Amino acid sequence: MLMPKRSKHRKMFKGRMTGLAYRGSTVTFGQYGLQALEPAWVTSRQIEAARRAITNYLKRGGKVWIRIFPDKPVTQKPAETRMGSGKGNPEYWVAVVKPGRILFEIAGVSRVQAEEALRRAGMKFPMDVRFVEKIVAGADAVQAAEDLMHQYENYIETEVIEEGAEDDEAAAEAADDASKSSEGDDATEGDS
Repeated sequence: MLMPKRSKHRKMFKGRMTGLAYRGSTVTFGQYGLQALEPAWVTSRQIEAARRAITNYLKRGGKVWIRIFPDKPVTQKPAETRMGSGKGNPEYWVAVVKPGRILFEIAGVSRVQAEEALRRAGMKFPMDVRFVEKIVAGADAVQAAEDLMHQYENYIETEVIEEGAEDDEAAAEAADDASKSSEGDDATEGDS
């Protein structure tokens, strides 16, 4: 589940969810998106459940972007505790979502598949959502959409090899080469 690695303050004010989302309100990375229509606090569990719903339906096809991050701690006091004696302890993390915010984006799948996958993801959220599509205007609009489709059609996350691992692999390959060359030397000595 998503949560910040560290935060400046352990507890946070409740805040308000008035107004509309101006940032993050357009489909930027993919072709299709899921847009919030109401304000809500979306928990890290709900985000993870929606992500799983999308990836399970798409059978690991295409690419998915998560456009929200739970960076607000929500506190709760223990059950059957009297009033007072300070604020409760942080229990879970939420993302503050305003109307218009894009929650998820998808590319590399057909419109029908994207619509169904995002519909399933929308069921996991505590507010109304809608399916939106990226609008590319101009003469190259169709070509740009096709390029994006082909780019992420068979998208597989590339493996990241750490620097130390590369050195280990290089050392292992050098050792293999050395052992092969020594075997070759032994064979030539035996022939003579």
